[in-house]
Amino acid sequence: MSVRGKFDYDLKELQGKLLEIGSFAQDALTRSIDALETKNIELALEIMDDDAQADLMYEEINDFAILLIAKQAPVAIDLRRIIVAIKIATDIERIADYAVNIAKSTIRIGAEPLVKPIVHIKQMHMLTLEMLKLSLEAFDDEDIVKAKKVAQMDDEVDDLYGQTIRDLLQINLQNPEFLPQITQLSFICRFLERAADHVTNISEHIFYLVKGRQYDLNNS
Repeated sequence: MSVRGKFDYDLKELQGKLLEIGSFAQDALTRSIDALETKNIELALEIMDDDAQADLMYEEINDFAILLIAKQAPVAIDLRRIIVAIKIATDIERIADYAVNIAKSTIRIGAEPLVKPIVHIKQMHMLTLEMLKLSLEAFDDEDIVKAKKVAQMDDEVDDLYGQTIRDLLQINLQNPEFLPQITQLSFICRFLERAADHVTNISEHIFYLVKGRQYDLNNS
């Protein structure tokens, strides 16, 4: 295999590792919302325990990327691709952390009935998952059209976040005794909103990869 062929093979392997940690984060988010909806404390504890796996995957990506830079001394687009992979891995690892935070809030809520159906929370969750899937496809294809769509979807998550917080505040005004649970549900909304922001960061990294300059898609 030629030097260039080996380098392309290694880049594909790096890309595969990113998809792997991306899939892990998607699964962790889904399980965290399932645990909340079903009040499954054991599942929430499992999510917390599994977070060590995400940390290991993240470290592996970083080590592999640094080794590629050291061995191959890549230039221009190849170097950007490796740098972007490191940045994307960082954002995905943070998304996995938010799944752990949701699990912790679920444990704090415990077995008490939810003060309201978590319809908007589930919608935020599904949008965030769709965004993450699309952003990883955009990275794979170097497709800024898909990356831009992810940023637009983030606006929907922000709208749902605002509406849900307003609903929770209204419940608190009428039933202040529910404040502890309302606080945890508000945190969960915030965790999902922040997870979606990190996916938008991934889209910005893709713009940097393709265009060679930074773009702020959160404010575009």
